[in-house]
Amino acid sequence: MTGAERREKITAEIAARTGITEEMIEQLVRGFYDKVRADEMLAPVFDAKIRDWEPHLRQMFAFWSSVALMTGRYHGTPMVKHMPLPVDAAHFDRWLALFEATARELCPPAAAAHFVERAQRIAASLELGIANGQGVMLGVGERFRRNEAGAIR
Repeated sequence: MTGAERREKITAEIAARTGITEEMIEQLVRGFYDKVRADEMLAPVFDAKIRDWEPHLRQMFAFWSSVALMTGRYHGTPMVKHMPLPVDAAHFDRWLALFEATARELCPPAAAAHFVERAQRIAASLELGIANGQGVMLGVGERFRRNEAGAIR
């Protein structure tokens, strides 16, 4: 069995177990980013970086296809893109809350659980990476926080 055949088999098994489809991923991503773009905390972070949303959304479809279905469609560097952002634990908590709400609204329970579990891992990894990039080594259970002026505390 080739690598491509193994990947297709894994993708089919996940889809069968969760009900996730590429169409569901697109619906979830669009619904989630509709919430993000209207959110008081997150909208300014995204507005500062994204002018044309459709290319970003297409990239996020590929990202979530790779994360949720193991399709390998995404080829990017999410950590590099997130490192310079002025975000901390509160932003990741809000991102997760909106993502989980969207997943639970739009997806069947098994699919929502699958998406949310992966989103939690992604948020934790990005928060840790951003903290490390700022010279902060987080201990077990610690969160990365900035004060109102953007300084690390």
